[in-house]
Amino acid sequence: MNAAPTTPPRSRRLRNPLRILARWLGTREWMMHMAPVIIWLESHLRAWTGNRVSLVGIGGLQSLQVTVPGRKSGTPRTTALLCIPYGDGYIVTGSNWGRPEHPAWSANLRAADEALVKAGAHESRMRVHMATGDERENLWKLVVDYWPGYLMEHRRSGGREFRLFVLEPTGSATTTRES
Repeated sequence: MNAAPTTPPRSRRLRNPLRILARWLGTREWMMHMAPVIIWLESHLRAWTGNRVSLVGIGGLQSLQVTVPGRKSGTPRTTALLCIPYGDGYIVTGSNWGRPEHPAWSANLRAADEALVKAGAHESRMRVHMATGDERENLWKLVVDYWPGYLMEHRRSGGREFRLFVLEPTGSATTTRES
């Protein structure tokens, strides 16, 4: 009689092959000219699917929507962003597609203490802080490892220091939105 195998079978984690393509496309300068189309597709895809599907997600990357009051108007502003998982929270980067100026959403986030964050069906309030100094330098290494395209965008921006924000859970309950 044959003995049962003593080692458990390896788990097979399916990898999204589109992630490789997305990472490659994200390092191409001509892709930056597609920003208006990509932003339009992203926002409409999220709206059509109740935030369950995103263009970034199809590419095998994580994204979220962050909502904060406008720093001047107080009107809630929502922006879809590529994000890097970081502990129980996220890092978001103000690359602005490699443009020389900071994105408007980053000024609003910089002025906020908290943000409403939607990641898929999960919605929660998160603390916001902009990384500076050594913390920023350490996070920058994580950011470019996750999305190498930020190096090309940094070069295109003329060397502007991208704002890096850490979004961390506030400890209040997280909700899941049913569709």
